Amino acid sequence: MLNLQNSEFKTVDQLKSICNSIFTEQGSEGTSEKYSHISTYKVIQDMELLGWGVVDAKQVKARKNIGYQKHLVVFRNPDVVINGADGDQVFPQILLTNSHDGKNSFTFTPGLFRMICENGLVVATEQFADFRVRHMGYDFEALQSTIHSIVESLPLTVESMNKMKAIILEEESMFELAKELLDIRMVGTDNTYEAAALDAVLTPQRPEDRGDDLWTVFNRVQENIMEGNFPYRTLTGKVRQARKIKNFKQDLDLNKQLFSKALELVEC
Repeated sequence: MLNLQNSEFKTVDQLKSICNSIFTEQGSEGTSEKYSHISTYKVIQDMELLGWGVVDAKQVKARKNIGYQKHLVVFRNPDVVINGADGDQVFPQILLTNSHDGKNSFTFTPGLFRMICENGLVVATEQFADFRVRHMGYDFEALQSTIHSIVESLPLTVESMNKMKAIILEEESMFELAKELLDIRMVGTDNTYEAAALDAVLTPQRPEDRGDDLWTVFNRVQENIMEGNFPYRTLTGKVRQARKIKNFKQDLDLNKQLFSKALELVEC
């Protein structure tokens, strides 16, 4: 699972130890002649000029093309924060994915970090679209425009969050939401879950998450699903505990789908 709870900016040495592909200074062999290599570290430096520092970074494990593989960088701006009337504090974040093999643009995805439950949500849906900057013709002005567009979308994020807080769920609706979100987690697998899993993902991890509004219920279900806090049954009939999601690509995709599904209740 993405570690979005970090609040201190990473140093260069820390980044080199956890995600050295950030610093690759040239594209891999076979990249197009039109490909203009821009190190992810250059983007990090530009983001710092805009007030956004790195709080986490990860890279895909690779046997080939080491140093050029897809990687993720999580940015936060300490001056950009959403303070809820109920004491819930949410920090907007920007997630950057990139690679140095010519196969990916710089992709910027909006995210939210909720202080109470210390979990991160990726909010890219049809409403919160990803922003892309191609390697061809990258410049600081293009980056600045992209970040400005993301920050401009924050009122829409706050509006959706407030609408979710205003929706109170009956017990039956909570179980239905939990089932739909578990269905997303288990899709494409040969394993199944039973009623015990619904109880598990609806169980609050802390007193602050005992509310019955959609925002609170979704946050605790999302956290339990991403952390693997639920049992499932294999094809052989054995009951196992789900594993925590560690692959950042799976984390991003699943997070988007979960948030999109919860938003359907807002739009009904």
